[in-house]
Amino acid sequence: MKKILVTGGCGYIGVHTIVDLVQNGYQVISVDNNSRSNPFILEGVEKITGKKIKNYIVDLCNFDDTRAVFEENKDILGIIHFAAYKAVGESVENPLMYFENNLVSLINILKCSEEFKVSHFVFSSSCTVYGNPDSIPVTENTPLKPAESPYGITKQIGEQIVSETVKQGNIKAILLRYFNPVGAHPSTHIGEIPIGNPANLVPAITQTAVGKIPVMQVHGTDYSTRDGSCVRDYIHVSDIAHAHTLALDYLISKKNKTNCDIFNLGTGNGYTVLEVIAAFEKVSGIKLNYTLGPRRPGDVIAIYANNDKAKNELNWIPVYDIEQMMATAWKWELKLKNDENLFSGKNIILN
Repeated sequence: MKKILVTGGCGYIGVHTIVDLVQNGYQVISVDNNSRSNPFILEGVEKITGKKIKNYIVDLCNFDDTRAVFEENKDILGIIHFAAYKAVGESVENPLMYFENNLVSLINILKCSEEFKVSHFVFSSSCTVYGNPDSIPVTENTPLKPAESPYGITKQIGEQIVSETVKQGNIKAILLRYFNPVGAHPSTHIGEIPIGNPANLVPAITQTAVGKIPVMQVHGTDYSTRDGSCVRDYIHVSDIAHAHTLALDYLISKKNKTNCDIFNLGTGNGYTVLEVIAAFEKVSGIKLNYTLGPRRPGDVIAIYANNDKAKNELNWIPVYDIEQMMATAWKWELKLKNDENLFSGKNIILN
């Protein structure tokens, strides 16, 4: 079978991608030090796919430990690199931690890719690389503006590291710039588990609705948008996951035209924060308790994708609309609340 290494495989997007890979005939191993994730989530993968996934609890910033994974798995065909810290606000508060973790881990993975001749590499990038664009929707050729946060800077530099590395040697890479992943697997066996207070909008909404957060704050109501709140392109995590499988297929089938290609992953629709709240209220039947507050450092005003390239070249079509995204997120949140046995002895932080 085709063995794929997924870094950050216990994370939100990583675990959904593992499910999609397995369902499309790939064998998967994971590397995750579980500093921002919970290894028990792989039990959900097994429930969905019937496959038990091996996770190496390794800090990718440690080169020797990283290399040992490759030494033990010399038949790795491709790598999907998710492992990174991702909270915009935290990156503003502690930029050096983000630069070290996100970039050193990437460099170590690429060193091992070269040494062990793993020729297919998919990098988890982000729409944050566009900064505050002059026009939207953004295409893959939209000029990159200064990133609004150290997290965004690590994605810009990460893309440069990958693109320069693959100019030499046999590695072929795809950079996937995705927008705002939300929702959960329809089975409710896997979903997003924020550690501590959630930094992203949708888990903040669902945790407020379920009572974990007393009052949610909308950050900024004076932006030049339809209702004054930020605009984002929200996309279901299972749609994002499938794009990674298609990207690997694309590389393995040698359809790539360059050593490093770029694809936007978004629905092509921009929703304001207040519109997302309204969509959640509609599908849940719950009136959300929220207040309007000041802007948050590091936030881009408005961004959404032109996804024509991914549709035309990867044959990737998002299938979930905003209400389905909110519905699956809500079902997952209710599972977190109601199924106490799911978390017994798991040492998981839900508050």
